[in-house]
Amino acid sequence: MTYNRIRRQGWWWLAVVCLVMPASALARTLTGVGFSAIEVPDPVNGSDMPGLVFYPTAKAKGVTHVGSYDVDASTDAAAIPGKKPLVVISHGHGGSDLGHHDLATYLASHGFIVATITHPKDNFRDSSGDGQPVVLGGRPRQISATISHLLHSRRWKPLIDPERIGVAGFSNGGYTALLVIGAIPDFTSVPAHCKLHPQDANLCVPLAKLEEAAAQQHRTVEQSVAELQRGLGQWGDTRDPRVKAAFVMAPFSAVFDAKGLARIDRPVFLYYAQKDQVLLPRYNALHIAPLMRTLARLKMVPNAGHYVFLSPCSQELAKGEPDLCTDPPGTDRTAVHRKIDADALKFFDETLEVQSR
Repeated sequence: MTYNRIRRQGWWWLAVVCLVMPASALARTLTGVGFSAIEVPDPVNGSDMPGLVFYPTAKAKGVTHVGSYDVDASTDAAAIPGKKPLVVISHGHGGSDLGHHDLATYLASHGFIVATITHPKDNFRDSSGDGQPVVLGGRPRQISATISHLLHSRRWKPLIDPERIGVAGFSNGGYTALLVIGAIPDFTSVPAHCKLHPQDANLCVPLAKLEEAAAQQHRTVEQSVAELQRGLGQWGDTRDPRVKAAFVMAPFSAVFDAKGLARIDRPVFLYYAQKDQVLLPRYNALHIAPLMRTLARLKMVPNAGHYVFLSPCSQELAKGEPDLCTDPPGTDRTAVHRKIDADALKFFDETLEVQSR
């Protein structure tokens, strides 16, 4: 509706709308999306982390081909000025800063700044840190470093409301998001867990390899996991008080107990897939759901596997990565993501809006 049309209908109409609609809905207009590359100093490994920032732009919607991805955004388009909420997305093991590009562009088209990074030593090019403190303790520090980098950037600082910051994550990124809002993992519990639940391959296969390596060093596996646990804290507390809410998808979370989740005092939206064979829900999402006092919503994607939370694949990516791109019969990943994206938007609108008042 144009300005002149509003004038012809009279200002009484606008006043009625103001009474029945929240201010955020009134102010929001679906926009185009721009995105730009960033380099974030990594406090863990000492190098730089590649990443992307997605943001609202007045430029018409466009699609940019980046490698095997079709991204609904325009490179380096001019940003719409004004402070906006920020969401930082953490990818899963072996992922990248484009693994959740549809969620990033959806939030950005609805008025958010969204940042993604590629976690060092736990990405599609280099997974050498898998199962080590540099990843399991370093990931949340990298998310906090990204927030700090943006808030001190001449370009991005004017666009971000520092009181409205959220985090989202998938798989290892879900684990990361939980640490960012206060969770404390207990890896010393893994040997006992695997004695009771040897079918939990995600934890118990690596544990068996760790046990073999420990035996060669004349150590017990309990000593090895205790050393891992001590190593998690070498970069300090992972909790970031600037982050007000977490949208968590199929998290690696078997290593959390009630005590480790007790520090979480911010709302959490928890998603999981019914047929997840990577992170079995009963040991992960469904294990932690009743232990979180600030759980805002628990939602299941029916008949879906672990990788349904990755962005719908382009034809090129589907040919190259069929295991990541193929869903069970009857599961439409594009339709699933319409729901996930809408849920994330509603959740962050509700949990971050309060901070702007």
